[in-house]
Amino acid sequence: MGIVELTVRAISCALTVRKESIVGLFTGKTVIVTGGGKATLKDGSAGSIGYGIDIAFAKEGANLVITGRNVAKLEAAKESLEAEYGIKVLPVAADVSAGQDNEAVVQHVVDEAIATFGRIDALVNNAQASASGVTIADHTMEQFDLAMYSGLYATFLYMQKCYPHLKETRGSVVNFASGAGLFGNYGQCSYAAAKEGIRGLTRVAANEWGADGINVNIVCPLAWTAQLENFQTAYPEAFEANVHMPPAGHYGDVETEIGRVVVQLCGPDFKYMNGETLTLEGGMGQRP
Repeated sequence: MGIVELTVRAISCALTVRKESIVGLFTGKTVIVTGGGKATLKDGSAGSIGYGIDIAFAKEGANLVITGRNVAKLEAAKESLEAEYGIKVLPVAADVSAGQDNEAVVQHVVDEAIATFGRIDALVNNAQASASGVTIADHTMEQFDLAMYSGLYATFLYMQKCYPHLKETRGSVVNFASGAGLFGNYGQCSYAAAKEGIRGLTRVAANEWGADGINVNIVCPLAWTAQLENFQTAYPEAFEANVHMPPAGHYGDVETEIGRVVVQLCGPDFKYMNGETLTLEGGMGQRP
């Protein structure tokens, strides 16, 4: 046996040991992440909040059910996460939007999760689409529906359909809102309305499900994403005028500064936190 072959075998064994030895906070548990397709920055690091959350849970040993509209991005996430962390990832194409049987869409995701993994321990409602920069006077019903269906209605349906399984595991839910709703950002009427609706839904769920051992909280993030990076490259002047640096001096890292917080909110140390809104905006989300 040659030196090269021995080296290859040694590396292969090391990688196998690494995969099999990942024991984390969520080993043996299942997490659903909506909007969990892969996106990367120019430097190759995670470039979307959903994918940052995927990585954070994968590092804790969780098996993942990831949803989204773009099948290629879901499959890319599955390939990368399984290869790097030795977990199992189930990608399910799902789009909550006007004009279709959205209950069936979400129920299918939940049924696939249970058929594959047998349990649901955490639900992260990250997905959201909206028309940005359109004033109330100019907003169309189609634009308003886009935000409501992809955000508020999707969050409601995923929570409702996952509830029996979360009750069994005494699991956790993390929903996503935004400073756009907290502070009434210009040109964000449908997005802000959807996000504030999600905050209200979260508080009700915290009261209704607390006795079942389910905690439900909100994260309002500000992070550096591929979308922002592309905006800066294509329209540097508009970026400079409209995107403001938080007091922290940098935009949040989608994995380490957003994803890891989501993981902790779903872990045992934060079970007593329920119905709360956390602003992860580097100091921009301050409020009384």
